[in-house]
Amino acid sequence: MKKSLMLYLFILAILMNVFTYMFYSREVKFGQERYDKTTKKLRDSINMVTTKLTEANYFSLENNENAQNYFDNSASGGKVILYEKLIPVVTEKLLDYNSNPNGNPYTGQDKIEGKKFIINKVKILNHRWIIADYSNGEYWGEVLLKYFVADDESISFEVNQSLLYQK
Repeated sequence: MKKSLMLYLFILAILMNVFTYMFYSREVKFGQERYDKTTKKLRDSINMVTTKLTEANYFSLENNENAQNYFDNSASGGKVILYEKLIPVVTEKLLDYNSNPNGNPYTGQDKIEGKKFIINKVKILNHRWIIADYSNGEYWGEVLLKYFVADDESISFEVNQSLLYQK
């Protein structure tokens, strides 16, 4: 009786070990497959976001080599203006006009109901054009501007077209 009990316990221990081994080996395989699927999804998502960002920034001074070369006058003995430094300077100069009591003159809009229009967001498209978003807190619009960098590195702006959205 004692021998058969030991035999049953031994067989039960072997079965438990076999089932435990099978469970953990399949769990590792399942975890690895789940990790691979998640990694693939994340890589696809990153690639998709990168593609969308590249497409969204197609029209920008940072990605337009021809527009960047416009500021390189070293061949004719002129100055080289680094576009990386120019972008924040132009943006800041344009936003400085927001402090005007009548609003930013480069929105192309006059005050409405005593509220002045100010520029909120600026995107420099190339060596000549800027698109900007503006509002007075109630009305919103967009403006296409031309900008010019003079030889003395002063910056001037000109409203090309302004659009005010319906309320």
